[in-house]
Amino acid sequence: MPTFQSLHLPGQPVFAAWKLRGCTVRFSGKSLCRQGRATFQAHYQQTLLKDQTPSNISWIGSIQYSLIFLPGILVGRLFDLGYFRSVFFVSSALLVTATFLVAQCKEYWQFVLCQGIVIGFACGGIFGPTTAVIAHWFKHRRGLAMGFVAIGSSIGGTVLPITAKNLIPIVGFPWTMRIIGFILLLALGCANLTVRRRLPPSNLPGGLLNLNAFKSAPFTIYCLSAFFCFLGVYTLLTYVSVSALELGISDSLSFYLVAIANASSLFGRFASGSLADRFGPANVMIPFTAAAGILTYAWPFARAKESLIAVVVLYGFSSGAYVSLLSNPMMELGETHDLGRRLGMFMSIFALGALAGPPISGAISTASGGFAVVGYYAGSMVMIGVTLMCLTRHLVLRRIFGKF
Repeated sequence: MPTFQSLHLPGQPVFAAWKLRGCTVRFSGKSLCRQGRATFQAHYQQTLLKDQTPSNISWIGSIQYSLIFLPGILVGRLFDLGYFRSVFFVSSALLVTATFLVAQCKEYWQFVLCQGIVIGFACGGIFGPTTAVIAHWFKHRRGLAMGFVAIGSSIGGTVLPITAKNLIPIVGFPWTMRIIGFILLLALGCANLTVRRRLPPSNLPGGLLNLNAFKSAPFTIYCLSAFFCFLGVYTLLTYVSVSALELGISDSLSFYLVAIANASSLFGRFASGSLADRFGPANVMIPFTAAAGILTYAWPFARAKESLIAVVVLYGFSSGAYVSLLSNPMMELGETHDLGRRLGMFMSIFALGALAGPPISGAISTASGGFAVVGYYAGSMVMIGVTLMCLTRHLVLRRIFGKF
């Protein structure tokens, strides 16, 4: 295990609390959105929103998850200009407030507004800047640093669903959300006290957008690859609990499948981060993401409890590697002083895929009466994304072997 000192940039202060800072942010922000997208899908279908179709319910999580990334254009530009702490604090307060308000929701539109739109925007104001902060503090061991930061999301995605599962029968849904709100208040309080940027602000010409970046074929194609991947990469996690219930698997185990996948992704995130520094992030992402696509094809045909758990564990490991390294190649496709704006454009593009993917899968499931066609659709979208990642790598390296 590298020491803190071996990870910092030469001549710069050691980022002594980097693991606490990064993991706290991911635990409190992105993991709540993953929880809302996957864990609550089955709960809402069975109880609070049982009069709604699965596709309609999935819009709550899809809107929420896409809004982690969609505000990236604005948030990234504000980060480059030096507005980090103000955006981070306001977003943190909004996330905690909206979580408490979900406890009061009764109607479908109320869940869409609070849990979908407001929490999504709040997480967007937290997630985007913290990704850029990591690039400020790390270069040579950036993959490992991003892997550790992504572990926070995995821990949150494991702990929060289990917390909700055990609390709902005891204290009810409203108080479960309030308790989660207090957890977020503590985690975000720590993050607001510790996270800071390193480099000075930069006011580059061009406003919110750097359209010249799209003149670079690798940049444009990598943006498209992420868009296609997100059309399918979270379909399995969104619907695996529902598919398990339809197979007659117990409600308790069905609920825990998402937590199992998130726990497995922890190891994938750490392993991929370590490998990325040695071989390059794209070289690691491509095989892991391809494995996630293949497992998405296999998911509907895992009809026994044991085989479904095996698919979930392997999928969590491989998809965790993709998610943890997603931004790393983008950091190499331009200058660091323009990173916030470039990441913002990138996130806003693949957010459209995150928004549309699960509802499309839900509509396919309703029309086909099962999940086999859903697996074909989602797996194919991921494999298209993998193909475009390979093309990006080729355009950057122009050879078979090389680090990227």
